[in-house]
Amino acid sequence: MQHEDHDDPLLAYENHDFLKSPEARTLRILAEYQEPMARFRRERIQDTVVFFGSARFRAPDVANSELELLANTGSCQPAPEHEQPAKLEEVESGEATGLQLMRAQAAVEMAQYYEDARKLAGMVASWAKTLPGRRHRFVVTSGGGPGIMEAANRGAFEVGAKTIGLNIQLPFEQHPNPYITPGLSFDFHYFFMRKYWFAYLAKALVVFPGGFGTLDEMFELLTLAQTKKLAKNMTVVIYGTSYWKNVINLDLLAEKGAIAVADLELFKFADTPEAAFAILKAGLMEHLESAHEREQRRADAEGIDAIHAPSAEKILGPDITKTR
Repeated sequence: MQHEDHDDPLLAYENHDFLKSPEARTLRILAEYQEPMARFRRERIQDTVVFFGSARFRAPDVANSELELLANTGSCQPAPEHEQPAKLEEVESGEATGLQLMRAQAAVEMAQYYEDARKLAGMVASWAKTLPGRRHRFVVTSGGGPGIMEAANRGAFEVGAKTIGLNIQLPFEQHPNPYITPGLSFDFHYFFMRKYWFAYLAKALVVFPGGFGTLDEMFELLTLAQTKKLAKNMTVVIYGTSYWKNVINLDLLAEKGAIAVADLELFKFADTPEAAFAILKAGLMEHLESAHEREQRRADAEGIDAIHAPSAEKILGPDITKTR
């Protein structure tokens, strides 16, 4: 009697039903650590400058030159018509609602932030390209989506530099913006793994006006700096003084004792790309000497035998910050 033929069992790592199951969650988390690590090493990325900001505003030179508000942080679709900024003809005819008029004024302001982020990212990337070394330093990085994120990637792209996008899968239809270096466009499932790569490669952070996501990401990194969890100094620039001082009162936190007065020194405000770049450059200069060079200099000063040469992994891989 012949037995019926059966398909050969799948190898575990080829079993997609298993890999998508709750039991394989730890494997998916590890993959979102190890796969980016491999790509950063292959692309010789040493460290980054991260740009945060609103995803909801389009560039002023697209959408038929009309400013348009997106429906959601993760959406490529426009917001409902009654929430859109008023158009010129609607203002002139008196048809625009109060909300639309306020949105029109805000849209002009946010469009300028887009241009400022684009310019600042270009300045950072142009300067970083002149730095010596086998790895790429201070690579402009964003969340990979539209709005301010697109502006940052675009600014770096336009000067011919590598640029990173750390996108996140959302229930909407957001896709990576077109200005990310192809080998450095990432798509994460887990927010916390995406945040890991934001935090542990960054030597500086620029926070442009934004909403819930921007606030979440900014305060997470400020908390790491405040608690000295990261064994590095991170330069933090909060861009747009009037916007941010209307959104959050950080001075009040210090006055009430919720944070230390010294915590207000963890960041600096800037209102022009030139001022922000000066702050960033001053902070980033402290990181130009590699850890190996510092150790070699210390060994020479103390008369210690020459230390072992670093491994190829350390020479080519990302400079992931140690924790205290």
